[in-house]
Amino acid sequence: MRKRTVSDLLRSRLAGFPAAALVGARQCGKTTLARRFSTLYFDAEQPADRLRLDLQWDSIVAGRRLVVIDEAQTWPEFFPRLRAAIDADRRRNGRFLLLGSVAPALMREVSESLAGRLALVELTPFLLGELPRGASARLWLKGGFPDGGVLGGRGFPAWQRDYAALMAQRDLPAWGLPAKPQVTQRLMYMLAGVHGQIWNASNLGQSLGLSYHTINHYLDFLQGAYLLRRLSPWSARLGKRLVKSPKIYLRDSGLLHALLGIADEEALLRHPAAGASWEGYVIEQLLAGLAALGLEAESSFLRTSDGREIDLVLGIGAESIAIEIKLSSRPGPDDFASLDRAADLIDATQRYIVCRTAAPIVERGRGVLDLGTALDRLGHFAAPRARRVTARKPGSKSRS
Repeated sequence: MRKRTVSDLLRSRLAGFPAAALVGARQCGKTTLARRFSTLYFDAEQPADRLRLDLQWDSIVAGRRLVVIDEAQTWPEFFPRLRAAIDADRRRNGRFLLLGSVAPALMREVSESLAGRLALVELTPFLLGELPRGASARLWLKGGFPDGGVLGGRGFPAWQRDYAALMAQRDLPAWGLPAKPQVTQRLMYMLAGVHGQIWNASNLGQSLGLSYHTINHYLDFLQGAYLLRRLSPWSARLGKRLVKSPKIYLRDSGLLHALLGIADEEALLRHPAAGASWEGYVIEQLLAGLAALGLEAESSFLRTSDGREIDLVLGIGAESIAIEIKLSSRPGPDDFASLDRAADLIDATQRYIVCRTAAPIVERGRGVLDLGTALDRLGHFAAPRARRVTARKPGSKSRS
């Protein structure tokens, strides 16, 4: 079994809270990771497991083992009972580990029943650092879902298309999305077509015959199911007009490619969306990698009306890091000059171009990096804070 980066963070959260919720997209590996923490496991989607948990509840609560409850969002009636067990002995931590495939923002029972009693940890599909060396090209093409082909086999891209269909037909409606499955599937394919672009809900709404309010509501569900990432625009007074709408990215590159009809690396490199795909892949790896270390960095992009642009701006403490992402192996001096002009606007303290270079160069907070080096550098930058991670209650402010 491959070690998941987030394991240490989850262990820390369990040490500081009575319960933790390990959340993330369907089939990203939550159950596999949870079973490493405890074999006392119940699947809330299975009636037999619900009955077993009900009948054994008193002895389970009195015991000292960590209790894992999978797909907890499917059993809302259980949450008040869980709260009562926690409140009966608030000094005991690390008692319950809940697994869920939908964000707590869409789980009313969590916010109402377990506020202050539950720590949240997100597990993503595989990150680059969790795979063998040289896996970046395969991870970019096939995405990080364990069964999607990144670990071998021939799942890609049929597995990803089936995954999207099942989400639209079964899971999203069960979590409250009011759209018809056919509409949801069309929306997902259309989102693949605008991946990495400035979000315009009205345009997509017109194509689907829906209002922009409805489209934004549907988007909230896709984000809550960990399928979509909104990257907010950088906002400050610069004396320049700034783009004020977010960018939209499908979080898993393999799912994106399957929806775009891309089946192999050659087709990917020839596709008009290759640059946007690489940009989204790098952004997801960097942000998910930092979060797995326990550091939720502020993230945004910058685009001005006169064409100055930064693909990713990270705020970590007093540091402002400007990152330009290029699908190239040899960015030139003009690329760095362009980055500097934009980075000067926000007084960025560190400036990097992330590309496919085979010879990364770093000097005094500036450089040309491959993705692996960028992950290492940001991980090293975050390491002092990650070591100081303590379990904070939901809603408390991070010092970073």
